[in-house]
Amino acid sequence: MSGTAIVLGASSSWARALVKISPYTFSAIGIAISIGVSVLGAAWGIYITGSSLIGAAIKAPRITSKNLISVIFCEAVAIYGVIVAIILQTKLESVPASQTYAPESLRAGYAIFASGIIVGFANLFCGLCVGIIGSSCALSDAQNSSLFVKILVIEIFGSALGLFGVIVGIIMSAQATWPKVRIQPCTP
Repeated sequence: MSGTAIVLGASSSWARALVKISPYTFSAIGIAISIGVSVLGAAWGIYITGSSLIGAAIKAPRITSKNLISVIFCEAVAIYGVIVAIILQTKLESVPASQTYAPESLRAGYAIFASGIIVGFANLFCGLCVGIIGSSCALSDAQNSSLFVKILVIEIFGSALGLFGVIVGIIMSAQATWPKVRIQPCTP
């Protein structure tokens, strides 16, 4: 009797609703998160770095050209998201309607979704990290120009966080294999 209650309760649960969402929808959301949240991280990092760079350049105008590297590092975060979104888009394949909810289709949709989330949020935090370090770099360079290279090395390590997210996302998306479409031979 308790087994029946579990089945009835599961029919109205979130898990049941998530299984009924098309794997293509999950894939599209993952691709959108990959590019959208990565661009958000880049924009936020550029905002943090740029505002400090402009403020510090008032005291020391010499810092504007060499501290633009921080803005370029932030922009690279958005490019990571675009690259992964293109890779994830190539993973989509057409399957017959009868196999849309097959376990293999669900796994592929969830893999692309998870990959997009991983890349998007890794790049969001990477953009914030690079932006904050770039801000510190601009402010400290305005005070003491010998600190620029030292802080730039730290900024490079912060930028590597986005690459780690890209690598993990690509590994996750390798699980996205859709069911094979069987072509029926024509019989006269």
